[in-house]
Amino acid sequence: MVENSRRIVSSRHLADGEGWEASEYEYGLIIAYNAFTRWMQRCMSAAGMPELSPLEILVLHNTNSRDREKRLSDIAFLLNIEDTHVVNYALRKLLKLELLESEKRGKEVFYSTSPKGRELCHTYRRVREQCLLGALPTTGFNGEELRRIAAALRALSGQYDQASRAAASL
Repeated sequence: MVENSRRIVSSRHLADGEGWEASEYEYGLIIAYNAFTRWMQRCMSAAGMPELSPLEILVLHNTNSRDREKRLSDIAFLLNIEDTHVVNYALRKLLKLELLESEKRGKEVFYSTSPKGRELCHTYRRVREQCLLGALPTTGFNGEELRRIAAALRALSGQYDQASRAAASL
């Protein structure tokens, strides 16, 4: 067992007793989340659009993904966002900035990236390649290891989703 003083956690009171490792994992998520959102905003700023929030950046990239139209519900589902109002707000801002286009068909609205939005995504990709991807090999993580970590994160997110449903029923 790792002694208490060597545990890297954000909240000691959550790291006492059985399962303390979950608190260490959660602290890793916290600092990774904050680093990732800071990275997205700075990368997007370097790409020419500093006014986008991390969520708006994610919505833009998700909408651009696979060059397919998406509905609000598709985007929220793929990003695992329960509150569709925040996604809808991001979509409205991206439309106003002319990064997205929309088309209403019946009761459904379909979103796609505009030429300006596709170009911005392409520029973001170039900045990402220049500033991030070139340095990844120095971390010691190869592609297969990153895929394993991604699979573990998806599996653990399912556990947190289940726990959130259980907590909501208390």
